Amino acid sequence: MDKQIGLKVTEILVNKLGLLETEITEDANFTKDLGIDSLDYAELTMEFEQAFDIRIPDSDAEHLMTMSQAVDYIKGKLEEKNIKSA
Repeated sequence: MDKQIGLKVTEILVNKLGLLETEITEDANFTKDLGIDSLDYAELTMEFEQAFDIRIPDSDAEHLMTMSQAVDYIKGKLEEKNIKSA
């Protein structure tokens, strides 16, 4: 898991959803472990898009169920974006 991206994702979860940093682990499931509902999840996806300047299609977002999946996905999107702009 990319540490910088992980820290930013954690910051979003803490600041926007009021979660405790200690609750957020690599394998924390957003819905089962962190109690994020569908409305929070949509907001979370938008926050990720804004914070990292990426686009997350709904079809991809529904597969991001854990912290590590989200971080890996965002890392891939950023790498893809850097390749296109190079």
